[in-house]
Formats: sequence, structure tokens, C-alpha cells
Amino acid sequence: MVPTADPASFAPQFNGGEEGAKQVTAALATIEALQHPVRLEDVDLDAYDAVFYPGGHGPMEDLAVNADSGRLLNLVLKSGKPLGVVCHGPAALLATADENGASPFAGRRLTGFTNTEEIQGGLADKAKWLLQDRLVELGADFQEGEPWAPYVVVDGNLVTGQNPPPPPRSLPRC
Repeated sequence: MVPTADPASFAPQFNGGEEGAKQVTAALATIEALQHPVRLEDVDLDAYDAVFYPGGHGPMEDLAVNADSGRLLNLVLKSGKPLGVVCHGPAALLATADENGASPFAGRRLTGFTNTEEIQGGLADKAKWLLQDRLVELGADFQEGEPWAPYVVVDGNLVTGQNPPPPPRSLPRC
């Protein structure tokens, strides 16, 4: 299934103006991997050197409860291959918990979109749950940097990022 992009991501203020927004929209339409994505259950980890999970609110809805994604994340962690997860993407780590709630990511130092950023961004009261809270409940050692600033935590082969800096004069997005 072709992924659905958040239409707000194509707004001129997030893309350096109207021309930038048109260029991003056109460029994404030409990326073959986006037009014919590999299903998570069909991913052959041996075919990849690294795995990256992007941010956005989508992972909080889809990947946080996707068993195929959870199995893939567990495999990547065990493999030692680099695993990059940023912004709201760490929501996918929630699907790694077994029936007893244990996850291989428990005890790992990591970061992601913070409660402070959700509150400041005006979406905390609309969210069913907050990412930072759920990662802490999972047993992760959640590290928090300054709001809206780049912040990276590395723990073994796990590389997590809190949030990219916001575009000038706009609400931050990831």
C-alpha cells in the first residue's frame, strides 16, 4: 500500500516556500520505493545494511501495534545492524513487547518526541497517549534534550533522535 503523507508536510512554510513545496511533492511522487513499498512481513533483513524508522504521528497509530514491525525491530536489534529511529518513530518499539510486557528495548537509552514538545506543539490533549510516557512504561531509559532542538542518543546499534529543529516561524514537525 502506498504510504499516505500528511498534507501539512507539503505546506510552503515547511519547505522553504511555494517552489520548495512543489519540488518536494514532485520528488516524492517519483520515488519508486514509495510507490511499491515492501510489506513489513516480507522484509528480508539480510538484504539491508541498516533499518530506519521515520517520525510523524503515523507510527503512533500503525507501528505501535504492528506485530510484524515488532518482530523486525527485535531482529535488527539482535543482528547488530544499525537501527535508526527518530521523533515519533520510537512508537514502533512498543510493538516489541511480548505477552508479559517485556521488550528487548527495556533498559536501553533512547530518545524520541517528548511530552514537553507535544504540550508546546498543542497536540498533547488530543493524543490518546504520549510517546515519552509509553516508552518509559516499556522500561526504556528515556533521555530528553532541549525542546525542538536536535538531540541524539546512541546505545549500541540503536540510534534515536528526539526532533529535528523547526523551520523558522512555524510549528515544529517531524
